Amino acid sequence: MTVRKFFALCGLAALLLCQAAAFDASQDDTSGFDPALQRTLVMINLAHQYDLNPHTASYVSEAQILSGLYEGLFSYDPVTLEPLNALCVSYKISRNKKRWTFLMREGATFSNGEAITAQTIKDSWLGLLSTPGAPYASLLDCISNAENFRKGKCKAEDVGIAARDDKTLVVHLDEPAEHLPRILCHHAFCAVSKKKGVYSGPFTLKSYSKEKIELVKNPRYYGAAAVQIPGIDVILSTESDENAYLFNTGKADWIADGNVMAAKVINKDSVHVSAEFGTAYLFFKVKNKPWDNEEFRNALLEAVPFDVLRQGLTVPAKTLVYPLAGYPDVAGLDDYDKADAIAMMNKARAKASIPYDKKLTLTFAIADGDFMQKIAGILKDAWEPLGVELNVLPIPADQYNAAIPSTDADLFSYTWIGDFADPLAFLELFRGNSSLNVALYQNSVFDDLLVQACRADSSSEHYELLAKAERQLLDDGMVIPIYHQISLHVIDLSCVGGWQVNALDLHPLKYLYFKKTYSRLPNLVMAGSRQGR
Repeated sequence: MTVRKFFALCGLAALLLCQAAAFDASQDDTSGFDPALQRTLVMINLAHQYDLNPHTASYVSEAQILSGLYEGLFSYDPVTLEPLNALCVSYKISRNKKRWTFLMREGATFSNGEAITAQTIKDSWLGLLSTPGAPYASLLDCISNAENFRKGKCKAEDVGIAARDDKTLVVHLDEPAEHLPRILCHHAFCAVSKKKGVYSGPFTLKSYSKEKIELVKNPRYYGAAAVQIPGIDVILSTESDENAYLFNTGKADWIADGNVMAAKVINKDSVHVSAEFGTAYLFFKVKNKPWDNEEFRNALLEAVPFDVLRQGLTVPAKTLVYPLAGYPDVAGLDDYDKADAIAMMNKARAKASIPYDKKLTLTFAIADGDFMQKIAGILKDAWEPLGVELNVLPIPADQYNAAIPSTDADLFSYTWIGDFADPLAFLELFRGNSSLNVALYQNSVFDDLLVQACRADSSSEHYELLAKAERQLLDDGMVIPIYHQISLHVIDLSCVGGWQVNALDLHPLKYLYFKKTYSRLPNLVMAGSRQGR
């Protein structure tokens, strides 16, 4: 799934206060379903400029909305995140694992009644590959000539995607890609019409303003009979106190993305905190000298006081990839030594013929805010003894990710949530020809390990090869892991069904419905509001 996250760091302290209130929502009792109770669900999400183009959107908050507007060959299981058949009803793989044949769903249409066929998927994917700056386009590079086409080196007809007929899509790969169905759950690979205002998912977009996004049920969606609520109103807000008030008074059903002062939520059972397949980290852009040299980068990392950098964080991160079950241990970054760092820097200077007393400058582009200012201060103090002057370049938080490719700086920050439940979702960020590789990292050993991992016959071999690739990335001094992501949502699961905790923090909208409730604490805030507010 998507997932660069627009995370409200200011909500972290409140999140910690309510962490004990989290519980497992993996079991959803549908016995209380009542058609008469179904109404428009009110959700509160972070206010920022939403990109609702599935080919270019990159924030988790956008992915959440897009899960309702678009659908592709597969969709996410709301609990396990495994791919579920959507526009594809079945598929087969050739003996050499390089030819995939997908059978399309009969009678599927867009919201305007236009048929969704194998040609639709082909056109949608070619449209993604030809979209400048599409962040996830390179995930299709396993398809023959997909990389050449997105780089303008061949024609569309040369790409290994063929519509044999309306119901049969044939995809030819250069290398086996066992993870392909998991990738294809992502919104970037959904069926997209060439016409504006037309959708392939369970909802359509009624309106979008700075204050609200309105979704209404798509009656032409192939699974419309199973979509229970008539619509979703998404209130866009950053007022965490007000958001808690709206929830407490029954004016909001779901507060997403940690966008709330959780300590002020009356019903603590409605606060759900969970670990996410995500990491906040710093990374070097391999562009300017001497920071394009791993010896200089590793000298800097040797000086970073990691215990101070990660102090007070809920899940400190030593590695880039959040550990999955079965994924081998990777020696992370947590040890540092000032004397060793100075020696390493002097050795790197000598090899590069840079005088020991020459001041080196490093520009750190940060998303403007107290947290990143604090991180910058720690690094500035750590690197001054190495003869390095840290220049801080603040960028407004809501513009930060989009500005990275064009910003001439040496160090950046990212918060990344895996797009599918596989370490490759993180490592793809550094593959040499990846459209996600804003770090400009190039390492043939790393790239080859990713290719070998995709060819692996078992999950254990797949994970072992990816772990080797992560070790290579860390050895090259490319990243500084800070913390693993945690999610905070406020939603009363005794009233709302179809919402599940999962590692990608994506909650497909089509499963939501209102339950019949049999007992409920009196809403004292609502009672008080009738008298005074």
